[in-house]
Amino acid sequence: MMEFADREDVIYFIDPPYTAGGKRAGKRLYKHHQIDHENLFTICETFTGNFLMTYDESEEVKEMARRHKFQMRLIPMKTAHHTTIREVVIGRDIACL
Repeated sequence: MMEFADREDVIYFIDPPYTAGGKRAGKRLYKHHQIDHENLFTICETFTGNFLMTYDESEEVKEMARRHKFQMRLIPMKTAHHTTIREVVIGRDIACL
């Protein structure tokens, strides 16, 4: 991601393993699930272009978004078991949502 961080014409879609906020789905589903979520948010601050990042809804994730002054919006999602949950979409500018 850092290779293109200074390009305005690059937009990132980031869907990290959901392990922040005590979530376990990422640990269960992915071999490479360990991630420094705070560092990921810090990296996103360096992008000249925009980004969209998705997470399970948790206070920890929402607090990281606030701390880094990113916009966020809750959106409904259906699980594989047809249960509706909310996910957080985060970005620098998410007016299109």
